[in-house]
Amino acid sequence: MIDDPVAFIEKTLVNPETTRPFVLTDAERVFLRHAFELTPAGRLKYSELLFSAPKKSGKTAFAAMILIYMVRVAGGRFAEGFVLANSLDQASLRVYQAAARIVQASPLLAQDARVTGTAITFISTGGTILPIPSDYSTAAGSNPTISVFDELWGYTSERDHRLWDELVVPPTRQIACRLTVTYAGFEGESELLEGLYRRGLKGEQVAPDLWAQPGMLMFWSHRFTAPWQTEAWRDEMRAQLRPNGYLRLIENRWVSTESSFIDMDWWDACVDQAARPLLANGALPVWVGVDASVKRDSTAIVACSFDHVHQRVTLVWHKIFQPSPSEPLDFENTVETTVSELSRRFSLREVRYDPFQMAASAQRLTAQGIPMVEFAQSVPKSDGGDEQSV
Repeated sequence: MIDDPVAFIEKTLVNPETTRPFVLTDAERVFLRHAFELTPAGRLKYSELLFSAPKKSGKTAFAAMILIYMVRVAGGRFAEGFVLANSLDQASLRVYQAAARIVQASPLLAQDARVTGTAITFISTGGTILPIPSDYSTAAGSNPTISVFDELWGYTSERDHRLWDELVVPPTRQIACRLTVTYAGFEGESELLEGLYRRGLKGEQVAPDLWAQPGMLMFWSHRFTAPWQTEAWRDEMRAQLRPNGYLRLIENRWVSTESSFIDMDWWDACVDQAARPLLANGALPVWVGVDASVKRDSTAIVACSFDHVHQRVTLVWHKIFQPSPSEPLDFENTVETTVSELSRRFSLREVRYDPFQMAASAQRLTAQGIPMVEFAQSVPKSDGGDEQSV
């Protein structure tokens, strides 16, 4: 272990907001003690570090503390620390700014440091901390002691991936690492972070929420460890954020990029628990809609009628099929059979369908005397331009 990072932080670094020494959480102490273990060759055991926790867990300040420790203590003379984010402005305003304020508030460091808007330089060692743009060409040929990536979920482009690749830990430095602090991202979109997360989970769990494997240490938690993350605050966030936003930001969970069309609480409030589907009524006129998909989206068949007494459309019957790439939907034995059965149970006036997936089925059902009517999901614009949804 390189000296004692926990002791350095809690005895040397001062919280600029309270003007008192920092007090680390138990999870932060455990992470630090593992993060700075050495191999027999004297190198860091884990060169890839990932620390992920719910929003407002103090990740930015924690990243700034590690950054300062690596550049001022662990990295030796002329150590370099880079701070990266989705843009130079964000890098300057988050981890770098936190590090600058901590250095200026800590008496033992303030007298040894020159702090500007673009660099922190430690006079005694020549070490520097720099915020750099999210541009891989800027990072080419660099030799950082530590690179800090803030909110990696936002790195989604090819340029972002190239920047990540450029800042791989250099073999020329005995003590060097790459640190990522973030909360969860979007499945299928935040591929860089998702790959790192899945790699981390393949390691051995060495402490609560902490996984280790050769070259990588990952802390990924859904727990609320900061005293200000109260139940009242969580309730407030739950009321202000959309469900997926709350899960990702506050509970640090991966979410889909899709958002709900209708909030499920609103939907549940409209449900009549006593309602039951009508099994058959040969005199009841019904209109059927079919939204079909072969491999991915759900296929739905809905039968409706009109209640003349209450002057409203009523749901008579519905069914949902869920295909998959490995088990595609057999239209003839599912959709066509179901529509044929509805025509025998009710007075079927019309079946509306999208011809994109249902052309062949519509021909077979029409041959049975079922009134099939095309209802395209998109129609051409009047000016002959591109299609638009309806």
